[in-house]
Amino acid sequence: MSERPSGIFSDVHCEEGKVRATLLHDPSVEGLDTAIYMDGSASMLDEYGEPHLLNKLWCWLTRQEATRSSNQVDPQIKRMLQYLASKDRNGRLKVAYWACGTGHQVESVGELTAADVETHQFNGPKAFGGGTYLKPCLADFVSYMREQRGQGSQRGCAIIVTDGQLSDLAAVKAYNEEIAAEMNEGLLPPMNFVFVGVGRGVNEEEMESISHADYGGREHMWCHRIAEEMSDLAQMVAVLVDASMSIASSGRLLDEKGNVLAVYEGHIPAVLEFAVPPGTRKFTLEVNGVRYDQVIPDEEHH
Repeated sequence: MSERPSGIFSDVHCEEGKVRATLLHDPSVEGLDTAIYMDGSASMLDEYGEPHLLNKLWCWLTRQEATRSSNQVDPQIKRMLQYLASKDRNGRLKVAYWACGTGHQVESVGELTAADVETHQFNGPKAFGGGTYLKPCLADFVSYMREQRGQGSQRGCAIIVTDGQLSDLAAVKAYNEEIAAEMNEGLLPPMNFVFVGVGRGVNEEEMESISHADYGGREHMWCHRIAEEMSDLAQMVAVLVDASMSIASSGRLLDEKGNVLAVYEGHIPAVLEFAVPPGTRKFTLEVNGVRYDQVIPDEEHH
């Protein structure tokens, strides 16, 4: 009997009672919705290539034209979005600027596909902010995930980029407790937050105090890292997203009689290698209570 790999497996091979099964994707992130929130505070003007207000005023007084410098953010956002499109549930990625206006506003760009990203220019918000308030950003993502849950979303991941320090640290920590409580009660799907600082103005102690806290018994709800240069941002985000998604990946392998073949704690490898009892025709990978069945092909088939 020869069976093609199905579901979450891209390849299954059996030889002398040893199975090698390659995952098509990480089952723990099936149904994932992702979002990117870029810092829209005035301290980011240089990164977006936008002239500062004083520079604009001087140019107006001297009747010169204010010139833009190179936009360092645009190519990094595009790289991040292209990467995240391969993980997102429907390939539509929420993009927004936070810390806009008074510092409390979130300015939505919209839900973009990988094709949209190619033509969109990320030049910063319409109104750069005068403060850096993170709680409204978190509330925006929570609201988004409530909507997406009704459309099949099973998990969320928000990437939040900043170049400074927060104006509402205590409020953010308190709100994290509320989010964790709703996840524990099943009112919200599991969510992870990837906090990325760029440049030397980032308060790393502040980021650590948020990331290392245990909210409602949920470990690793947050992770963080600092990129010295904007050019390091996209690659760093990819690494952090992979890490934050795999942390919650735990599961076990069962044979067709329900016997446990292997147990995975903290990480499920991309390639599963395990032995099966003679005559075993099927195995099951169980992740977060969801079972994925796969028929084992004959040994001469690949």
